[in-house]
Amino acid sequence: MVSRVEQAVATFEAGYTCAQSVFVTYADLFGMDRETALKLSSPMGGGIGRMREVCGAVSAMALLAGLKEGNTDPTDEAGKERIYLLTRKMAEKFREQHETILCRELLGIDGMEESAKPSPRTPQYYQERPCSRVIATAAKIIEEMLF
Repeated sequence: MVSRVEQAVATFEAGYTCAQSVFVTYADLFGMDRETALKLSSPMGGGIGRMREVCGAVSAMALLAGLKEGNTDPTDEAGKERIYLLTRKMAEKFREQHETILCRELLGIDGMEESAKPSPRTPQYYQERPCSRVIATAAKIIEEMLF
């Protein structure tokens, strides 16, 4: 597979959320159209609804892992364990590079944002945030562990 890391970063820098940028970059490999992928991943941005919880790039990794290896049988305990283990391994690889999977800690802020309104995307916005690097890390992990 040709690496899509740069594509994921460019998608973010075009104005999409971290979650959308990672998820949409690989969703077509699972037969999902771009619009559906963007809609599905949109609430995960900003650490889930801009609450600054789990990083959207990490959430996108988990969603893609589910598309690749997720279980569909509610009685399949081994299948549940496999997808949880894969998700944990991916999150741990991310944590090894960034020390956390929490959006607020990656951004160096305390707690949840007061407003759900996203920050304006300016050149300064992109310079001050680690998000492009974080997205690149998530994309590399996806390529290493899922493909």
